[in-house]
Amino acid sequence: LICLCIFTLDVAAKSYLIGWDEFCINKWLIGYVLIIAASVIDWAITVSMLCHETIRVRRLIRPFFLLQNSSLMKKTLKCIKRTLPEIDKEKNGEWEAYFRNLPRALSSLLVLLTTANNPDGTYILMNLLTAIIYNQFRGYLLLSVQTSIIRRRLGIRAAFEVLCCQGPINERVHVPTLLEIMRKVKMKSYYRQAIMKAAEQVPGGFIDGEAFQRLFDELDKDIIKEHPLKPEYRSPVLQWIQKIGSHYYLTVVGNVVALANVLCISTILVLDSEKIVSQRDDYYMEVINCTFILYYLIEMVLKMIGFGWKGYLSYRNNIFDGVFTVLLLGLQISIFKGVISMWEMVRLVNMFIVFRFLRVIPEIKLMALVASTLVDLVKNLRAFAGILVVVYYVYAIIGMWLFHGAIPAPAGSSGENSTSNFTMECGSYEQLEYWPNNFDDFASSLVLLYDVMVVNNWQVFMDAYTRYTTEWSKLYFVSWWLTSSVMWVNLFVALILENFTYKWDKSHALSVSDVERMRYETTVQLMFREHVQEPTEEELLTQLRQHRHLHLSR
Repeated sequence: LICLCIFTLDVAAKSYLIGWDEFCINKWLIGYVLIIAASVIDWAITVSMLCHETIRVRRLIRPFFLLQNSSLMKKTLKCIKRTLPEIDKEKNGEWEAYFRNLPRALSSLLVLLTTANNPDGTYILMNLLTAIIYNQFRGYLLLSVQTSIIRRRLGIRAAFEVLCCQGPINERVHVPTLLEIMRKVKMKSYYRQAIMKAAEQVPGGFIDGEAFQRLFDELDKDIIKEHPLKPEYRSPVLQWIQKIGSHYYLTVVGNVVALANVLCISTILVLDSEKIVSQRDDYYMEVINCTFILYYLIEMVLKMIGFGWKGYLSYRNNIFDGVFTVLLLGLQISIFKGVISMWEMVRLVNMFIVFRFLRVIPEIKLMALVASTLVDLVKNLRAFAGILVVVYYVYAIIGMWLFHGAIPAPAGSSGENSTSNFTMECGSYEQLEYWPNNFDDFASSLVLLYDVMVVNNWQVFMDAYTRYTTEWSKLYFVSWWLTSSVMWVNLFVALILENFTYKWDKSHALSVSDVERMRYETTVQLMFREHVQEPTEEELLTQLRQHRHLHLSR
C-alpha cells in the first residue's frame, strides 16, 4: 500500500509537470494510472476476501513499475515491438508440409531447431535467424540512439542559450557562470569534476557553442581510476629495488617464469601418466613448485616496494597474482607440516599454478580485447537483463497459476529404492526423477524456465505437463522457448558480437594499455555513434524556437 501511494504521488507529479495535453498522448503515463488503479482494486478485493484468494492480478502487472521508470527499457521494448513484424514479412507455402497442425508444428520445431541430430536447423538456420532478428533490431536501436543524442544535444544547446542570455557576450558562456551552475547540478561527482576540469582548461574564460557541447561528452565515459603515486625512498638500496619492482620487464619475466612452471608441470604429468599412483614420486614435482613459489613471493614483494601498498592493490593483475601467491605459499607450508597427503596437496598446487598463468591475458592484445568485451556485458546489457528478469517473473507467475500441483510427486520419490523406474518409459519425466522441476513454488518455477531456455531436456517437461494437464499447455512452453531461447539469447549473442566488432575495429592502432582504457569508454551510445548523424546547429535552433517554454533572443 505504501508503494502504491508512492507511485500515485509519482504519476501525479509527472502529470502536473508535463501538463494535461502531454499527459493525454503519453501512453506510458496513461498505462501507469491504469496499472495503479488495477492494483488498488485488486488490493481491495484481497482485503475484502481476507487474503484467501489464490490469484492476485497485481502480482502479474507489478513489473510494469520497473519498466515505466527506466527509459532505456522502454526504448528496448519499442525496438522489439517494431522488430517482430519484420521477422514474419516474407510469405511462402513451404511451411504447410511441416506445420499442418499444432502437434506437428511443435515436433518439427523440436527436431529442426533444438536437437543436435539436425545441425542444419541448429546451427545454420538459427544463426540466420540471429542475423535477421538483430539486423532489424539494430536498425531500431540506431533510431533510438539517434533520438537520445538529439534530445541530449537539444538540452545542452538550450542550456547554452540560457547561459548566453545571462552573460556579457551573447555568443559565448562565461566559464565562472558555468562552474557556479555545475556546483548546483545534481549529478555524479565524477562527471561534475570532469566537466568542471575541462571547462577550467578553456582559454580566454569563455566557451562557444561547439566547445560547450564537447564538455558534456564526459557523460558517456565511466570513471577511470588513477593509480596512486609511487612512494619516495631516501635509501639508495630501496630506490634501486623500487626501480626493479616497478619496471615493465619484471612483469614480462614473471610471465615467462609462469609459462616455464606450467610447462614443467605438464611434462611431469605426461611422464607420470602411465604410472599408477603408488609408483609416482611427487618429490621432484614439489621441489620444482617450491622454487617457483619462492620466485612468485619475491616478485610480489618487489612490486609492493616498487608501487607501494596502495599502488600495488590498484592493479587488478597484482591482486590476482597476490591472492594465488598467498594460497600457494599456504599450501606449501601445509605440505611441510604434513596436514594433507602429498599427492592431494601437489594436485592443488598444480591447479593454482595453472590458474595463476591466466595473468598473461591482459598482456596479450587479442585476449585483453576478449576479456574486456566480457566485462562490458555487465555494463552495457543491464537494460536487456532487466527486461529478461521481468519476463522471467511474469512467466513464473503464470506457470504457478496454470500448473501449480499438476504433477504430484510420489511418496517414495526421494527414497533410495528406484526399482519402480524399470516400469517407466526411458527418458520420461518420471524415469529421470524430475520431480523438483515443477511450478509448485516461485524458485522451482524459475529453475524450470531456465532449463527450458537453455534447451535442457525441455521436451521432457513439455511432454509431462501435456500428459498431466492438456495439450494446450504446449503453447506455454513453446511461447517461453521462442521468447527466451530464440529471441532473447539471439539478441544477447548479437550484441556481444557487436561490442567485440566495435572494439576490434578501434584496437588496431592501440596498445594493450589503451585497450584497457577503452573499456571505460564503451557504452551503447558510443558503440553506434559512428553510424548516427549528429544534428546541425540550425536544426537545434529551429527546434528550440518551437519550444513553448523557451524564448530565444535571437
